Amino acid sequence: MSEQLDSLPANLVAPVDDGAADYLLGSEIPGILLASTLGGELNLADATAGVAVVYVYPRTGKPGEPLPEGWNEIPGARGCTPQSCAFRDHVRDLAEHEASVIGVSTQSLADQLEFAAREHIPYPLLSDSALQLAETLQLPTFEAAGMRLYKRLTFIARERRIVKVFYPVFPPQRNASEVLMWLSQAPHQTRWNRLHTMKGSETHEDNDM
Repeated sequence: MSEQLDSLPANLVAPVDDGAADYLLGSEIPGILLASTLGGELNLADATAGVAVVYVYPRTGKPGEPLPEGWNEIPGARGCTPQSCAFRDHVRDLAEHEASVIGVSTQSLADQLEFAAREHIPYPLLSDSALQLAETLQLPTFEAAGMRLYKRLTFIARERRIVKVFYPVFPPQRNASEVLMWLSQAPHQTRWNRLHTMKGSETHEDNDM
């Protein structure tokens, strides 16, 4: 019996916050190069120079192929396709907040290219098969079916630094809406604009000296 990858079972167990992402806020994005579904390699630091939403997910499935054994019983594992499709559907809304979208998993570029073509994903999916982000940012991982995979986590970066972390992410199909809501909240935008105004004023003062 094939699984419906674009929908979720009703009895999925929600993941709990194990504190594995508590340290991420304020972290600097490393300048690592990862293969992209849009071609070539993407420097993650350069890609987050503006405002970027980076969602890290375990792995997407393929139609007709069985999920890893026990996949539905692993809290937070199921739901990569609904999450990715939700970001696809909100990509223009996020762009209105000058936010780009990037997806990252440990899957091969070939698997990601197949998924991106099948689901019409317009933004880059990055292949971190060597788990470089697990080494540089200490992103949390888990093991299943002999694979080491990333736990589902989303962060918003501005000027190459993490300013917001969503962890754990559940249900995954609502993640894009939650990100959009955070970006649209006036207090965050006001604080960000004020900091940029202050920075601009300091620059002008320095230039006048």
